[in-house]
Amino acid sequence: MHLVLASTSPYRAALLEKLAIPFAADAPETDESQRDGEDAASLVKRLSAAKARAVGARHPNALVIGSDQVATIGAQVLGKPGDRERAIEQLCRASGRAVVFYTGLCLLNTTTGHTQVDVETFTVRFRELGADQIERYVDLEQPFNCAGSFKSEGFGITLFSAFEGRDPNSLVGLPLMRLVEMLAAEGIEIP
Repeated sequence: MHLVLASTSPYRAALLEKLAIPFAADAPETDESQRDGEDAASLVKRLSAAKARAVGARHPNALVIGSDQVATIGAQVLGKPGDRERAIEQLCRASGRAVVFYTGLCLLNTTTGHTQVDVETFTVRFRELGADQIERYVDLEQPFNCAGSFKSEGFGITLFSAFEGRDPNSLVGLPLMRLVEMLAAEGIEIP
């Protein structure tokens, strides 16, 4: 049985490489739109499972990992900004506040159909940031494809005052601690 990451994210692939097990990556090509009335936890659970199923259909006899992430301020879901203006807007809203990240994780065994789905949360507390600081950061790191408009593994660390959560890897997009537990349930022990 081989391991497949249902993602083309270089960040998720780099995290999975930490476990030192061989894997392939495959693009899930799923609609990531939020449904009316869908909260952040429900959204990432649904999308992580949908990604795993989409890729799993092409990979028999595999364990497929699906993951999805959104950031929230209060009940408002922040997606990937896509451009400079939206990134600046998101970071201005985050300044001095707590941003909660919801990361959905699914492990699908395509041989048995057994599916494990969970959500990990991680909170980032932002420092009070000035407009100049935010613009310099966005121009330096260009975090346009990152939920919440920052890269914690890069220069984004300078924006925060505190972290709260079980697994810092979930902030980057793949909760490795929970994944190791899911893999153990499928008979794969790491290390």
